[in-house]
Amino acid sequence: MAEEDGGELVVPQAAAELLNVSRPYLIGLLDAGEIEHRLVGRHRRVRADSLLEYLRDDDRRCREAADELAVLTQEMDQSG
Repeated sequence: MAEEDGGELVVPQAAAELLNVSRPYLIGLLDAGEIEHRLVGRHRRVRADSLLEYLRDDDRRCREAADELAVLTQEMDQSG
């Protein structure tokens, strides 16, 4: 990890491994602005704090989807 402006920077491959996604998928997230990154020359460096924030948000979205699915399942059980 490198450090810039008080924040840790991670190479894309390490960030992809942390997220358990492919490097091309991660690049798509970076290009879409989902995760902050910097260019060092022509190379991307992912902000570690932004990466952790994305992980927290993704976890929250998964929990919300699971909760919604549980409610729908209960509604189907009650009506059937």
